Amino acid sequence: MSDRDELLIKHLLNETSTEENTEVLQWIAEDPANKVYYNQFKQIWETSKALEPTSNIDEEQAWKKFKAKVAPSNEQEAKVVPLRYKYGWLKIAAIFLIAAGLWSTYRVFSAADYISVGAGKEVMVKTLPDGSVITMNKNSLLSFASNFTDNRAIRLQKGEIFFKVTPNKEKPFIIDVEKVKIKVVGTSFNVKYLNEQTEVIVETGIVKVSISGADVELHKGEKVIVKNGTTALKKEINTDQLYTYYRNKIFILNNTPLSKVIETLNEAYQVNIVIEDPRIKNLLLTTTFPEDSLDHILQTICETFNIKQVHSEGKILLVNQS
Repeated sequence: MSDRDELLIKHLLNETSTEENTEVLQWIAEDPANKVYYNQFKQIWETSKALEPTSNIDEEQAWKKFKAKVAPSNEQEAKVVPLRYKYGWLKIAAIFLIAAGLWSTYRVFSAADYISVGAGKEVMVKTLPDGSVITMNKNSLLSFASNFTDNRAIRLQKGEIFFKVTPNKEKPFIIDVEKVKIKVVGTSFNVKYLNEQTEVIVETGIVKVSISGADVELHKGEKVIVKNGTTALKKEINTDQLYTYYRNKIFILNNTPLSKVIETLNEAYQVNIVIEDPRIKNLLLTTTFPEDSLDHILQTICETFNIKQVHSEGKILLVNQS
């Protein structure tokens, strides 16, 4: 049994000193996983206490018989030092069994225990328990394992997140997005899950993306897009930095199709811009816009391509003037 478990037992028996009690409370507050461990420890402890009152066994006689069975026949009997805690040997034995099985029980329960984090209407930066830093775009939602320092598992429900992962070769960083699995050791990359497709763009290091037995390895400047319902993994070169806008507050375009620019503006400003004329969807734009006035950005786009914007029934229509 570890020193920590012995201290928790003393705490549950109300036998801790003021310093020990403070130590336990601080340990519980340090990490959500510690709180989960303590609650499960307490639950098993309370259950085990119900076993003791129903026993009519002579504890001293039973203990002697137990020693006789397990002690080597040709060796000197070991000296037994009495425990200073005020409970019988049956409870002590139960505690050892609890301590032995608690870790596996904890892993079973905590495997399904995830902590949700949502960005809401503002971009949010958060440091995870292992030191990794995530930047969450607006309206993004994920959950991470409560025992994250041991099980670096994340589920991305929706949105877009930039990950800067703390290296740890023994404990890979795993992200599940629908049926797509993303595995890294220590790197930085962007994951976007919107409109029933997953996009992964790597800035540094190596990222492995897998689905249904197929996998692809992405390096700096590479990306993959996986649509729901497909298992195709096609690696591509990422040609612009538009995806960084929510971190840098700048829209960086480099031969970027107008359709992609409009898609990003819709996400960033929560509007509904529609390209009415399909002939202008693939027009390419190379420039940089600060994330300021949407009207100013649209005005610049319209002047550049000789198109006009028409406001109609909550939509902004982009129409070719020719």
